[in-house]
Amino acid sequence: MDHYTLLTRCIAEFIGTAIMVALGNGSVANVELKGTKGFHGGWVLIGFGYGIGVMIPAMMFATISGAQINPAMTLALAFTNQFPWHEVLPYIVAQLLGATVGQIAVVLTYKPYYDKTTNCECVLGTFATIDSARSYLNGFINELIGTFLLVLGALAMTADKLDPRADFIALGFLVMCLVISFGGPTGPALNPARDIMPRIVHAFCPFKNKGGSHWKYSWVPIVAPIIGATLAAILYKAIY
Repeated sequence: MDHYTLLTRCIAEFIGTAIMVALGNGSVANVELKGTKGFHGGWVLIGFGYGIGVMIPAMMFATISGAQINPAMTLALAFTNQFPWHEVLPYIVAQLLGATVGQIAVVLTYKPYYDKTTNCECVLGTFATIDSARSYLNGFINELIGTFLLVLGALAMTADKLDPRADFIALGFLVMCLVISFGGPTGPALNPARDIMPRIVHAFCPFKNKGGSHWKYSWVPIVAPIIGATLAAILYKAIY
């Protein structure tokens, strides 16, 4: 990473986050939107989409930027002095912009199927998260635990640096497992950029059946992942 300029690393974060959101939310769109080839394909299909959607940019850009592609991870590393604070804002801006572009790619690809889908909750689910029980507390707990496990696992699996590609394959399986195991209540986000920027895109899309963007819930997938990621980074650094 030290061989690359901050601009180059931010470009990697931008592209990596765009790929992650496009592949992840693209898999949700394929399952949830009426008329697609994967319509009603099931939650496992979404798990695969998000797991591989994280694995691919990690394998592409980890040696350049660290492939954090998640503001919660960036902040957690900074809070534990594993990432310089003066680079936090550029990284997060790149991640937010990447998430926006990735979601726009999903919208452009699936536009005819958005027009066919009348269930506004299914439409919103291809952009952002909500809690199925309509409980902010349940959503917060779900996002916190899920992100805690994600960051703890990511730090532990990539620490030895002996075989990075194997590490990133394992990271993809971890994300897949988290989506399948902890995805029922909220989605889940596990990443503020993956939720807030697609939610903003949703607010501006002119779909006739899109419904509301559920802004009252939007703070949960921002705050809970940051806390979960920070706790995981603190625990990992304290023990190892």
